[in-house]
This record gives sequence, structure tokens and C-alpha cells, in this order.
Amino acid sequence: MASVLIAGLTACSVDGPVTGPDTDDQKMPEMAEDVVGGELLVRFDPRVSDILDKAGLTRSGINSPMTRSGVLSVDEILDLVDGYQIERVFPVDLRTEDKARKEGLHLWYVVRFSNEHSVAEVAADLAKLGEVSKVEYNRTLKRATEKKAVPLTKEKLQELAPRAGVFNDPLLSDQWHIINDGNLRPTKFVKGADVNVEKAWELTTGDPSIIVAVLDEGVDVAHPDLKASMWVNEDEIWKSHEDNDGNGYAGDVHGYNFVRKHGVISTDDLYDTGHGSHVAGVIAAVNNNGVGISSIAGGNASQPGVKIMSCQIFSGQYAGTVLEEVRAIKYAADNGAVILQCSWGYISGAANPFEWTPQYSTDEEWEYYNVLERKALDYFIHNAGSPDGVIEGGLAIFAGGNEAAPAASYPGAYPDFVAVAATAGDFTPAVYSNYGPGTTISAPGGDQDYYWDYVDEDHRLGEIGCILSTLPFHVSETGYGYMEGTSMACPHVSGVAALGLSYAAKLKKHFKAKDFIELLYQTATPIDQYMTGIKQYKKYIIDLEGSSPMMSFDMKSFKGGMGHGQVNAYALLKAVEGAGVEMTFPNIYVAEGGQATAVPSMYMDGSSFSVSVSDTSVATAEIVGGKMIIKGLKAGQTEASVTGSRTDKFVITVREGAKGNGWL
Repeated sequence: MASVLIAGLTACSVDGPVTGPDTDDQKMPEMAEDVVGGELLVRFDPRVSDILDKAGLTRSGINSPMTRSGVLSVDEILDLVDGYQIERVFPVDLRTEDKARKEGLHLWYVVRFSNEHSVAEVAADLAKLGEVSKVEYNRTLKRATEKKAVPLTKEKLQELAPRAGVFNDPLLSDQWHIINDGNLRPTKFVKGADVNVEKAWELTTGDPSIIVAVLDEGVDVAHPDLKASMWVNEDEIWKSHEDNDGNGYAGDVHGYNFVRKHGVISTDDLYDTGHGSHVAGVIAAVNNNGVGISSIAGGNASQPGVKIMSCQIFSGQYAGTVLEEVRAIKYAADNGAVILQCSWGYISGAANPFEWTPQYSTDEEWEYYNVLERKALDYFIHNAGSPDGVIEGGLAIFAGGNEAAPAASYPGAYPDFVAVAATAGDFTPAVYSNYGPGTTISAPGGDQDYYWDYVDEDHRLGEIGCILSTLPFHVSETGYGYMEGTSMACPHVSGVAALGLSYAAKLKKHFKAKDFIELLYQTATPIDQYMTGIKQYKKYIIDLEGSSPMMSFDMKSFKGGMGHGQVNAYALLKAVEGAGVEMTFPNIYVAEGGQATAVPSMYMDGSSFSVSVSDTSVATAEIVGGKMIIKGLKAGQTEASVTGSRTDKFVITVREGAKGNGWL
């Protein structure tokens, strides 16, 4: 099979051929360099679920592998290899274990053994067993580029002044992708070729209840423009080696470092590109704090915006594997994220084979060879959010790919997900962007080669046409710099979606994920009218004569291929006003002797709230610091009501033997 590459200044890609599906459920893909030796991903047949439970295997995890599965046929095969260990792919999270089992995630395990044994041979032996329903290779995630961002110099930083009438962040004047006045040099900028967020900010600048999980390099959690926007797991302890909140991961205060298998997010490796921090800044750098950049949904100095959860799947030269990727996806859903920001993917199946190794061309190919990945993503889009919250289900948003191919890359190209193409500052397609089938929406991604004719005294070579955002200080002395790619277009869509959900939270509106995605598409700015004529650009590679060749393409081939258009924040927010359903205070489930918490202000307006419980022998409730604290006293049910701007009736159910959140 193929290796996944994450976007740096370009989008992601994969190496290695893929053969099409056939009728053999256990057919393995061809071996490739990215296959991890001594590891396999195995799904047991549901018929042996009870055996796994009795053997204790379903309680294994990252730091608690076992040496027996309890399934005799599997253990007989694996006893023949040295160093046999087995652990559950998705560690137990008691709050969501019922959901995981419903999706069959408790049947997936990683098997480890000595590298001296052929992974292909062990896979073939396991695939023959009736107790095993699927065997997949674990594959290493790889970078698409080793290039780092172009740093913003101290000299340039001192030259920039705040944009009049908007936020006081000094670098906003260079962020054409946020507000494009069409007046930046050169003249290849069109007024309004941005994400139309300036008017949207009059309605909301973001809401801290909306969490965006960034699956990428680590996010600089101490950056002055990002620190206040980081998600905080209040039930965890920084640098703790204990899993204090019982979610299966120790010390995960701002997310989790899935590469290093600990809770400390890192960005200071010599080979880190700053990509994760750059993505996070586009979405939620703090606005109007007089520092650095502005972002789409980062609130302002007095009102917090959306939160960033760092799910680190890259760290310097060390990359995670598919195992770490899928764990990060489920972690995001289980810990409150409703948007999965994924600036990575596989090489488009339509990519030029002389330059790339094309991968999946159809939904069926991707599904067949990536069952575990698909199951993890399904879990996110079905189980993130809440039926009682702003959104039921989650949004998985992917970079569309940078191979200039006439089809988006997977997983983004799959119909259930969002695949983002990239545009320049005049609505034209970025010269590297994938387009066509699978592409669902566009956003500014930068286009350095297109701005070849802009060279200032610092010889910046068109970086003004790229995306300006936050960077770790070891990458840029100022903490800011430029990147480009569909991997930069992707967070613009994630940011706009997060801003839309923030407005829904303000209006106390509820959406199903699929309906919200349709709203995102319906409100996009049409850009087909810009797909005419010839676009010229200068490739920054040196030919045999020592010069950079001039290139061009006919833009009519992009007509109808850039998805529904360019993402439009203001139009989305206005559409939110007339869509969705009004939220009401939910029924509460609590364990006997346990406690549950709810926030009335999420469901109704009001400066103060009161609560009344009919049968206080079953449960009690009180308002403390704006939160409702419900205590379960004995098994049973009782009616209750909460009053703010209106009165909502609800039911409290106390369950004997329920888990901490009340779910059996």
C-alpha cells in the first residue's frame, strides 16, 4: 500500500501502488517501504467479543499491552513469533465505551512481534482464521516536504501597522486571505477574494464551546497569539504520567502527542516545520490583542474564541502511523472536538504518474484498503458533538491535494468529508491545487509562483501571495511567517465552519452535521466566472540555463471543478439565522450517588437561572456559578424545570450502576 504524506508548504501524498479491490475479503495490498515491520492491525470477528472481554484484552491500551488474546487460534500463530504483544487500538474511555462498542471499535487490536519475522507472512497466516475478519498493515505517515515556512523578518514586522477600523493586530494588513482590499502589490489581488469574515465579526468572533482538533504537527501551546486559544482538559494534570480523567491518555491537558505517546505537545524539534502552529493560527489566533495576526474565529482580547485541541501525529523526523492517526481521530470526538482539521491525505489517483505515485481513484478503493481509517472517521462524523448541543455529529475537513491533479485526494474526496481546493488572491485556482471530482469547496491557500513578479528589497519572491500565520519561534524569530498549499486552504474552511457554529451557539441553534455541511456549501461564493483565460506563473526551479521557467495553464479546465465555490463566512452566518432548530434544556442522566453538570446558558438566554426538582428524594439540583449541579440520590425518575429567559421542563433519570456520566 501507500504512505500518507502531510502537507508542509504543499499538500500530502503517498508512495506505493494500490491494486483494486477483489472478492477476497482478506486480500492484502502490495508491500511498500512505509509498512511498519513487526506490527499488524487486526479486527476480530464479533463472535469472539466475549472471549476478548474475559481475557481482559478489551482493557489493554497504550501503556498496558498483553501477551495473550484469549483466542486460541490467534495465540497459536503469534506464539511462533518472538516478542508477541497485543493491545487494543482505541484505549477504553468509560464515558464513550458504549459508542465505541456500537461501532465495533473494541474489536480492533495492534499486534506486535519481532522484525525478524515477515509481516506479510504473519498477516497471511492471521487472515486465514475465521476468528479474524480483517488484517491491515500499519503504515508510516510521511511528510510531503521537508521545507519550512518563510519566516517573517523583524524588519518587516516593524513596517506593518494595524488596519484602520478593524482589529488592532498589526499583521492583519498583510493577511489578504482574511480581508482582501485588492490594494496589495502586485495587482493580482481582487477586492473581496478572501473568506468574507469582516462583516461576520459583527455577529460573532468565535465561541469557546466550539473545539477544533488539529491533526498535524504539534501546536505551539505557549505562543502569545495561541496560548489563550488552546483547549484545556481541566480534569488532567500537566506532565502527569497518570490518566487522571480516565479517558485512556495521561497528562493530555491541551491534547495528546500520539507520536511520542505522552501528553506534552512539542514543536521544538530541529526538523519541525511549524505547520501545526500555522494551521492553528489561521483558525484561532487571538484577535484584537495588539499582537501578531488576526484569525477567523479567535474571539478578541475580551471575548474568547474557539478552542484548538492539538492532536500531534508528526514530531520532527518522527512520524506517527495509521495507528496514531486513528487514535487521534477517536480522541478528538471523545473529548469534545466537533471539527477535525486534517491538512493531509493521499496522492490523487489522477496525479501525473511521471511526477507522483497516484493512489486511490475511487471511493471503493479507499474504503477497501483503509477499513480502520474509515471506521475511525465514521466514528467522528457520527459521534462528535451531541444531540443536545450545537451540532450532532462532526465535520471532517481535509486538504484536497497539491498535485495539480483533476481529482481531489482521499480521504477528503470521499462523499462524507469536505475536500478543500486552494485559490490565489484573485479567486483563480492556485497553480498546485487539485480540483475536479471529490472537491467540495475552495479557500485561499496562497500561490507564491503566481506572484513571481513581486520581488521587494528583501527578495521575498512572491511570499506576499502566501498565507501569513503563527509559527514556533525556533522556525521564525518573530513567531510568524508564510506558507502555501491546500493544507493552508483547509484551515480557512475549518475556521469559517467554527465561526458558523459559534454563531449557532450564540443563537441557541442546533444542527445535524450533514445539514451544516450543506449550509457551508450553499453559502459559498461562486467563482466559476474567474475560470477563464490563461494563468501564467513562474516555477521557482532552475532549468539547465540557470533561469526559472515561465509556465501557464488554461483556466477553463477548472470551471465547475473548484467545488461549490469559495467559503464565505458572512453568508454562512446569515444562513445560520434561518436554519437549524431551537435548543431546549436536555433530559439529564446521572448515576446513583453520582453527579452531573449542565450549563443553562447554552440553551436559553438570561442573566440568572433557577432550577426546581419535583422529587428531591430521587435527585437534587442547584445553580452554582452559572452551572447546574445535579446529584443522583436513588434510582428512578423525576420531573424538573429550569428558568432563565423562559422555563424549560426536563426529566432527571438516576440509574443504578451507571458510569460517571449516567450512561449504562
